[in-house]
Amino acid sequence: MRLLMLGGTEFVGRAVVEEALGRGWDVTVFHRGRHPSPECVAALHGDRTEAGGLAALESGEWDAVVDTWSGAPSAVAAAARLLDGRVGHHTYVSSRSVYAYPAAAGADEDGPVVEGSPEDDDATDYARAKRGGELAAEAVFGDRALSARAGLIIGPYENIGRLPWWLDRIAMGGRVLAPGPRDLPLQYVDVRDLAAWILDAAQSGLGGPYNLVSPPGHTTMGALLEACAAATDSGAELCWTDPRRILDAGVRPWTDLPIWLPRGESHDTLHRGDASRALATGLRCRPVAETVADTWSWLRALGGEPPRRADRPAVGLDPAVEAELLAA
Repeated sequence: MRLLMLGGTEFVGRAVVEEALGRGWDVTVFHRGRHPSPECVAALHGDRTEAGGLAALESGEWDAVVDTWSGAPSAVAAAARLLDGRVGHHTYVSSRSVYAYPAAAGADEDGPVVEGSPEDDDATDYARAKRGGELAAEAVFGDRALSARAGLIIGPYENIGRLPWWLDRIAMGGRVLAPGPRDLPLQYVDVRDLAAWILDAAQSGLGGPYNLVSPPGHTTMGALLEACAAATDSGAELCWTDPRRILDAGVRPWTDLPIWLPRGESHDTLHRGDASRALATGLRCRPVAETVADTWSWLRALGGEPPRRADRPAVGLDPAVEAELLAA
């Protein structure tokens, strides 16, 4: 298979490239050149936000293209139109954020979505931008366009900082504020499992929207943080704390305490979606302990701070706030 990866140097794109190379595919990556190109690929450079930025893609043919763009949908539309007739299958890595909030627990791909436009030049609303990207790909590739609506993505190369923050905090040892309840079910996808499914789906020619996330309750908050403690071997003490106390202290779920959302609308939306369509077409989700251990190994190999996207805010709890809650 000949794969064109739009991106390919960070997190999801990098995982897709590594998976494709592992399968012996012929891989071309197109990116802005801000990060080194992966080894063993053909590299093309250009900035999609600039006039003439797609010039490097004006020639060439591929069996499949994967686009991870998170900006303005018009960039997805421009690339799709340019590649029309020279690419067999299009995958747009979208997001479950395209569903109208709040999404009901158990909602599948037929749930209501936000409005979006394929020609929109505005990227300030993430959900609308992702929906517009889906529409842009569909307008050109029709039933050969696949919308991979990923949920929470974690694993090696994460550049948002959610799982890395927990690992680094627990690696420090001592008493750690653990947001309860301990048996709170979580739903996510390991970036490598996402990459494997995307390539399988491209090879099979799947089209339409798919929720790419583990089954609800694939793990729990307790199992996740205990896996972090085991991987780091720090002797940290997890201090399980009632959600009401945490919220009353002004702590923001998801941002101050990454991944965690107390039960309610947000938890139903992010951690209780229906993934049966993807599971029926081959999505396999590895155990949380493997995801955590591999992410910790990657972090240690970096020898410094994990990468972080400049367009995303930093996550993590202020140590003084944690200390105050633990003292209480």
